[in-house]
Amino acid sequence: MQEQTLQLEQQAKLKEYEAAIEQLKNEQIRVQAEERRKTLSEETKQHQARAQYQDKLARQRYDEQMRQQQLANEENLRKQEESVQKQEAMRRATVEREMELRHKNEMLRVEAEARARAKAERENADIIREQIRLKAAEHRQTVLESLKTAGMLFGEGFRAFVTDWDKVTATVAGLTLLAVGVYSAKNATAVAGRYIEARLGKPSLVRETSRITVLEALKHPIKVGKRLTSKAQDALEGVVLSPQLEARVRDIAIATRNTKKNKSLYRNILMYGPPGTGKTLFAKKLAVHSGMDYAIMTGGDVAPMGREGVTAMHKLFDWANTSRRGLLLFVDEADAFLRKRATEKISEDLFMLVLASNQPEQFDWAINDRIDEMVNFDLPQLEERERLVRMYFDKHILQPATEGKQRLKLAQFDYGQKCSEIARLTEGMSGREISQLAVAWQAAAYASEDGVLTEAMIDARVADAVRQHKQKMEWLKAEGAEASKESGKNPLLPFPKGTPV
Repeated sequence: MQEQTLQLEQQAKLKEYEAAIEQLKNEQIRVQAEERRKTLSEETKQHQARAQYQDKLARQRYDEQMRQQQLANEENLRKQEESVQKQEAMRRATVEREMELRHKNEMLRVEAEARARAKAERENADIIREQIRLKAAEHRQTVLESLKTAGMLFGEGFRAFVTDWDKVTATVAGLTLLAVGVYSAKNATAVAGRYIEARLGKPSLVRETSRITVLEALKHPIKVGKRLTSKAQDALEGVVLSPQLEARVRDIAIATRNTKKNKSLYRNILMYGPPGTGKTLFAKKLAVHSGMDYAIMTGGDVAPMGREGVTAMHKLFDWANTSRRGLLLFVDEADAFLRKRATEKISEDLFMLVLASNQPEQFDWAINDRIDEMVNFDLPQLEERERLVRMYFDKHILQPATEGKQRLKLAQFDYGQKCSEIARLTEGMSGREISQLAVAWQAAAYASEDGVLTEAMIDARVADAVRQHKQKMEWLKAEGAEASKESGKNPLLPFPKGTPV
């Protein structure tokens, strides 16, 4: 039994030795596999590095080829321009030479004709004088005989007319009827003209209107048909305002639309605030949303007309009263012409009056009493500016870049972050200025050689716009200080009198 126990222990140790040997083999295999993996990884890195280096060399060669090609193109273009300039200079010299020779030949011809004419006149002077004398005598005799004959005829006719009383009575009656007819026709023509102008034409004070005239329908029937069949739009579509102001004007739009449906009395509105804050745009949207026509006039057009301005305003109100759909009359720069009791004859049940001004304190109190709503359009804040920047960036940059028809292309950068950055930089700017800034981006892309709008180009236009805005504000402050010295008001008046809205 002891021998068996020893044998079992020896066998167990042998198995342990075998297991240890097997474990060493497995560890060796694992180490070899790890070394192989590291070797493959290192080879892969080397291959990638080699591929990147080769790609870099290829890009450098391509860039160098493009640069050489561009230089060659520029050299060819320069040579072509020089050739064109030379040809143009030669053509200009040839034309000048031809004109000089033509002028000399013309002068020689005129001089020769003058000499020939003078020689002929000298030779025929006696004959010409005799012909003139004979013609004058013949003409004098003809005139005398004509006067004698006319006098005899007139005398006989007048004697016969005076002796016949019936002819005299009929003549007087005919002349009276003729005068009455001419006077009636003149007045009827004037009345018809005013009616046609009020019904079909457009007053001279109206700069823009959505009201369809007969001439417009005849000239653009398809455009007019699309306008008539178009659906009502949202009053705030494309208009970016602060949340409080947006809620206020939306209530006005809903009330105006319901007023149109119920045929009730329209409310007159005064919109005041800095230029470019969306007053005109909202007035157009309000009219379209309410199913009305709109007409836009400027108060600055009335003052130069003098006394004719009153007649022009009457024609404008008469024309507005003929609108079947209702008319929204938008008066820009209203403080430039409104006088005392200027709105006494406005019919609140026929059309709606919308005034715009940046100096509402200049209005007469009688006009202020006629205003039902006063809405302050202030400059956009950060949130509104970001919405404006994104809207105009999409309209003027993204849409032209994705349609594929224009030359505009857009470089790769974070568009959303760039719009937020621009909104922070454009503090104090109006919606119109931001729209003009987006148009400047588009123009910069179209003016570039490759048509690609880069982030650097956008930053340059933004910096230029901010600098121009600051310059404008300095001019406004200087003008306001000058105006305050004359009127004794606050020298920090933000918008001096006469600033266009």
